[in-house]
Amino acid sequence: MTTTMLDLTGLKCPLPALKTRKALKPLKAGDRLEVHCTDPLSVIDIPNLIRETGDKVEITERSETRIVFLIEKQAGGAGN
Repeated sequence: MTTTMLDLTGLKCPLPALKTRKALKPLKAGDRLEVHCTDPLSVIDIPNLIRETGDKVEITERSETRIVFLIEKQAGGAGN
């Protein structure tokens, strides 16, 4: 199990969701992706994306300046 950090600070919708989807593709089940965003819409877009892929997501930090998501790749998800 590995954790990869993806810095998407400064990017606006829809780029955070699109880049998160691309970064998830090569991961194996159990791997984690830590995504750092500044776009307030990412709190809607990224969980919606993860609902589609079948992976797990939690928001580990949320402030006025930054949102951090921790996504765990699941075996057999739609994005796998």
